[in-house]
Amino acid sequence: MSDKDLTKEGPGATVATPPREIEIVESDGHGGHTLEPEWKRLPIGPDHILYPVVVGLALFPILMGDAGHHLADDMPDDETHPFFPDHFWPYPIIAVVMLIAVGLLSAFVQKNLQLEASADPRAVTIPRPDWYFLFLFQFLKLGPELIMSLVIPPIVVGALLLFPFIDAIAGPRIARRLGWKRWPVPGRNIITGTIFVAGLAFIAFLTLWALAGPNFCLPYLTGKVCGA
Repeated sequence: MSDKDLTKEGPGATVATPPREIEIVESDGHGGHTLEPEWKRLPIGPDHILYPVVVGLALFPILMGDAGHHLADDMPDDETHPFFPDHFWPYPIIAVVMLIAVGLLSAFVQKNLQLEASADPRAVTIPRPDWYFLFLFQFLKLGPELIMSLVIPPIVVGALLLFPFIDAIAGPRIARRLGWKRWPVPGRNIITGTIFVAGLAFIAFLTLWALAGPNFCLPYLTGKVCGA
């Protein structure tokens, strides 16, 4: 077919189509994906074990908001603190305090850390609880065992658990009766603060009373009550 036939007009003329441009795609062997330039490639791909770490570092500034952007950007020098001496000086002090604490424990508490004699079933001993339960052990001597063991302690524990609700419900009513403008928060409340301090003081008193031993007795309503 000549060029004249291609340009011939009429019923028998041949329609000439323009040539198509074929896009050349480089294949990397995984389904014909277009290869990025070498400098754009990420050395860690989705099949790499560190890929979740890279994704997390990339999403951290977005998810954490200002904190993430603050870490991503360079912090101004006027907002930073030098490691020495600002961040260095507390550690020697902490080390010295720990050494002093260990020395005091070694000097005064070493007897409690030594091994005791083997148990003798023929010896008559009075069982005692650990020191953090000594106040309950002493509290049992101040009244009927059933009330002192199964009634009062659960009530106290329940009151501590329900204290936020009790404070929110009963607090404003107490404030109105006392003529206060509002019920103070627990950290600045005279009533609740006094109750908590008195409770801790009573627990400490019972613990020291029990540690004093059976020779230390104090008068009580039912007679003299001695330590553990």
